[in-house]
Formats: sequence, C-alpha cells, structure tokens
Amino acid sequence: MEMERKSDTSSSSGLPPGFRFHPTDEELIIFYLKNQAKSKTCPASIIPEVDIYKFDPWQLPDKTEFGENEWYFFTPRDRKYPNGVRPNRATVSGYWKATGTDKAIYSDYKYVGVKKALVFYNGRPPKGVKTNWIMHEYRLNDSRKQIRGQNGSMRLDDWVLCRIYKKKSSAGKALDQKIEASNAQIDGGSQQLLKFPITCSLSQLPEMDYMVPISHLLAENTYGSIFDFTNPIANTGIEEDDKLQVGELPHNYYITDSGKFQVNQNGSLTNHPTMFQFQ
Repeated sequence: MEMERKSDTSSSSGLPPGFRFHPTDEELIIFYLKNQAKSKTCPASIIPEVDIYKFDPWQLPDKTEFGENEWYFFTPRDRKYPNGVRPNRATVSGYWKATGTDKAIYSDYKYVGVKKALVFYNGRPPKGVKTNWIMHEYRLNDSRKQIRGQNGSMRLDDWVLCRIYKKKSSAGKALDQKIEASNAQIDGGSQQLLKFPITCSLSQLPEMDYMVPISHLLAENTYGSIFDFTNPIANTGIEEDDKLQVGELPHNYYITDSGKFQVNQNGSLTNHPTMFQFQ
C-alpha cells in the first residue's frame, strides 16, 4: 500500500514522472516559506501543513504524500511559556533539542532567514535518549514581527518550514558502501577471484567443498579458472588411476618430520614450501 501511494504522488500533485524535490536553503526560504507566510501559491504544492509537534518523527512520513528519505512540512510554533520566546518542542513521546549554531540564509547578499538543526530525543529531559531523527527548521528573519502585537497569544511563529529525515547509523553507512561497491563491480563486469591461504591441510578441504567440488582442486589444469592459485599436483607424472585422493598420499611424495610433504611442479622434492602443504 505504501509503495502504491508513493508511486501515485507525481500524478496526484501534477508533477512530471521522476520528479525529485531537492531545493537549496535559499530556495526553501524565498519560494516556499515566504509564499506560505504571505498566503501565496508555492511553485509546487507538495509541502503539507502539519503541526509536527503533535506527532513523533516516525509518524510524520504518513502525513505527507511526497518524500522518500526526507519529508517537508509547514508547521506553526508555540511558546513554551506565555511571556517567553522559547518554542515548545515537546511531542507525544519525546522532544526536539537544538544542536549546533544557527545558520543565516542569504539571497542576493540579503539576510532572509535562519536554519536551525535539531535532534529528536525519546523520553523527557534531562534523561531523554538520543535518536537518529534530524530536523532542519527554517524560519523567516522577520517572522516574529507578525505576531508581536498579539498579547497573551501562545503562538510564536505562524509558519516555519521543517525538513525531517532519519540519519543512518555508521553500520548502515558501511553496509551501503559495501553494496554500492559490489554493484559497481557487477556493473563493470569484473569478477573477484577467491583467495586461499598459502598453507592448506587435508582437513580443510571438505570445508571448501561448499564453494566448489574438491575434484576441481585436484584438476589437471595448471591454473584453475575459479581459484587464484597454482595446482602443484598437475603435470607431476602421476597416472590417471594414481591421482591423489582426499586422505591419501602418493608414493613419490616425501613426508617431513612435521608431517608435511612438499613438492614442486615437476613432482621432485624441494626444501621450499609450495602453494600446498598437506598435514
């Protein structure tokens, strides 16, 4: 149902297919928030009017028809105290807390608005638990002049514009990076060869059988097309019926004191370890 609702967004709002809403801070202030404050039509009717402080952030995506990873809302702000200027940022099960410093927004070198970053906390202060929900709140530089003369009113701002999204955790970002890297390799037609350790025992061969049959490890080709290592058993002069079987040692392989045997490509003994050392 959610997928169907999102897919119908472009047609219901008169937007072309594939439309994505990624405005700059200046555009949000000049073309959307300022028009909303003056009761003028916005360039696109995709930002709903919602009192976001009556909901928790995870409930807000269902309050708009547009948005996938971030959601925009026009919302009023109320005072926390009758004679104060601090906004009331409490919600149903938590509160929004400001973080960082406010950012001034300019248009043609003219100061037009302010951007504030906030983080959502579950519970009540000062014991709230920080979440990954983030809000960017935009307000006009002269928004409070409109209601300054309304004595006794709890309204602080008629309208502010809020962008809300959920920040990914570090584990989620790492997973996304791995998926993107994997997709890039697939799209490019590249294939990663499996790498195996230099030393491998017979007891480890059954564990590798889930990737490829063990018979492939003992194939006659000198270089395996699947594994990136040289087959030391190939071309050693062993007859077809005398090929090495799992758990067996051929007569022309030398057993060292450590229980390992070592051969080179032509089957002769060597003092240097080869790719395989069976124990």
